Amino acid sequence: MPLYEYELCEGACVVCGGRFTLRRPVNAKPLTQCPACKKPVRRVISSFNTPSLLKPVSISDAKKAGFTVLKRVNKGEYERQ
Repeated sequence: MPLYEYELCEGACVVCGGRFTLRRPVNAKPLTQCPACKKPVRRVISSFNTPSLLKPVSISDAKKAGFTVLKRVNKGEYERQ
């Protein structure tokens, strides 16, 4: 089930804080009022989580992390660095 974010159309609320997230089925009717304070709400477009781009790991970083680093010498032959 996806998560949907909602915010109050106007005003503020001590109970919901003016913005809240609900887990709802895709085929559920759109929410029109806050379940806590009963004020009108609208669904907002929320951001999604993506993996951050990382720099390539250097050989020294890989060795410090405990990995064995190999270098290709010939076809099918590798040696430790």
